[in-house]
Amino acid sequence: MATTPKQRLALAICDFLSTSLTDGTLQAEEKDSVDIAINCIGEAFGVDPSDSATVAHAVGSQNLFQIYSVYEKLKNAAPSTKPAAPASTPGGPSSSPAAAAPTDEQKKQAEGLKSRGNAAMAQRDYPTAIDLYTQALALHPGNAIFLSNRAAAHSAARDHESARADAEAAVAIDPKYTKAWSRLGLARFALGDARGAMEAYQMGIEHEGNGGSEAMKKGYETAKRRVDELAADEADSAAPATRDGGAGGGMPNLGDLAGMFGGGGRGGGGGGADAGGGAGGMPDFSSIMNNPMFASMAQNLMSNPDMMANLMNNPRLREMANSFQGGGGMPDVSSLMSDPNIAEM
Repeated sequence: MATTPKQRLALAICDFLSTSLTDGTLQAEEKDSVDIAINCIGEAFGVDPSDSATVAHAVGSQNLFQIYSVYEKLKNAAPSTKPAAPASTPGGPSSSPAAAAPTDEQKKQAEGLKSRGNAAMAQRDYPTAIDLYTQALALHPGNAIFLSNRAAAHSAARDHESARADAEAAVAIDPKYTKAWSRLGLARFALGDARGAMEAYQMGIEHEGNGGSEAMKKGYETAKRRVDELAADEADSAAPATRDGGAGGGMPNLGDLAGMFGGGGRGGGGGGADAGGGAGGMPDFSSIMNNPMFASMAQNLMSNPDMMANLMNNPRLREMANSFQGGGGMPDVSSLMSDPNIAEM
């Protein structure tokens, strides 16, 4: 089974070559050369052109020639800055049938196919609708309505890439056909391009006039809301971490806080003259109170009554306070800071 777009294109080329032998495009004596070409393409791209199911899956509802015919007619329908080609001389190559304008009969047939496609859409038979719109485009290429309708069918079938391509072609042909802008907005939004969707809906609103329809405005607002959400998410992800006690109100690094207490060794009297420098010594409270990390923690606690109440009711902290008041010296602050209840608060 072909898995990449290039492999599917290779199978579509093989299908075109094979079909050209049966539809009279090529003569029977060319069969050997065509078979060799098909085999070479299959080997080069790692696909099996003889597997009819794989080929059918790759080609889909329209073969390569039909796709190219639509492209060629769209190209010829677009304004060109190139000088006009000289008229063909007698006996020279005739103009391509694909470049000829559709006749009234062809337009009538195309409208009938479009109507059948609309009926298939109403029955939620999206593959049939896509095929019928494609047939209509083959008869009347460059029709913005047919392209827009096929874009809607692709979207309903969850093929948003194809929907976007058809809708973009439709608005390029007829920017005033506002349904195409709406379908372009939907396809872009489904593909994750919220800003592109917002721009498509905005163009639709401008071409509708009078502030746009409710459906178009609703699409625009939905896309804009998503753009705003993405911008807010980006701002949040760019904000500095707050677990270090910064402006975001997070708790300071408790390991560093324990270090302020000189390791927090338990025991009060044997600390020696290193006030806070060794185990059991008193900390340098002046340095602690001037430390911005401690000041930030104190500010956060004072501004959060619930956190302060929980902190005061913690048995470990009560034990520390009682020990300190009873002359028991400073508790093991490092151990205190590793208490999961304290860490959680």
